[in-house]
Amino acid sequence: MQSELSARAKSLPALLPKWLRDDRKIAILVLAPSIIAVAVFIYIFMGWTLYISVSNWDRPTLDLSFAGLKNWQRLVNDPRFHIDLRNLVLFAVGYMSQCIVIGFLLAALLNERIRGEVFFRTVFLMPFAVSAVVSGTAWRWLQVPSAGINLLIANMGFENFRPLWYMHPKLGMLAITIMGAWQFSGFVMALYLAGLRAIPDELREAAVIDGAGTIALYRHVFIPMLRPVTFTAIVLTGAGSIGNFEIPSIIGTGPGFATDTLGFYMFEQTFRSSRYGLGAAVATFMLVLSIPLVLPYLISVLREERE
Repeated sequence: MQSELSARAKSLPALLPKWLRDDRKIAILVLAPSIIAVAVFIYIFMGWTLYISVSNWDRPTLDLSFAGLKNWQRLVNDPRFHIDLRNLVLFAVGYMSQCIVIGFLLAALLNERIRGEVFFRTVFLMPFAVSAVVSGTAWRWLQVPSAGINLLIANMGFENFRPLWYMHPKLGMLAITIMGAWQFSGFVMALYLAGLRAIPDELREAAVIDGAGTIALYRHVFIPMLRPVTFTAIVLTGAGSIGNFEIPSIIGTGPGFATDTLGFYMFEQTFRSSRYGLGAAVATFMLVLSIPLVLPYLISVLREERE
């Protein structure tokens, strides 16, 4: 019976059309729906957004006539755009550095096999599972000048110290970087912890035998071997910095657009002011900013696959 089934199974390919017997053609057939979906919903819409950015579509009435660089000139001459560029730099530096440093330190702590590791790992990862809207609302309540953190500071004896946090023209950006880092540091911790656990124990043992302490072990052995993980963390946190939208949509843009971002600026211009051409120009600019982050990452991944 088994030999008969095997013979039938071997004869099945002969029943298929000739073009289906080619493994390469079968692979193309299987991947075709995904390739078409990516082409339509990503690349075609990217091209569509680029065209809208050079069109006259500024009001609900559809007007796709060519406008040249009019929308781009309006974007460059808009003072709010200049403020958002400054905010992007400040947010990216604060957010990325906090996520990477805190995530690495937490991963190094958990890598020492401390008691209750599973509990602490869950606690550190939990903010990442929380919706950005929920976490932003919670932080907004915590940073209300008359309550939350300020109330705790007042109870500690510092009654005259009542910062405005996200409503302060200078402290606002620091406040939202803390909000973002609180939510994403746990994910960066998971990346670093996976990288640390992938390092062979023989390297640690050899370094310890050579007299390396904990700091020297991390500095000369672990950190150099974690460069791919750090690169991934930089790409993810950098992309998050450019596309930040949730936080200003919850807490507002602050005095003088102190906590405004390019993502929220694009949203307001497109969906609240019906300036679709200008909003598309902002979206295209954000895409251009993302290319220097994503392109080296894709090149490194392809290079590793070839090796």
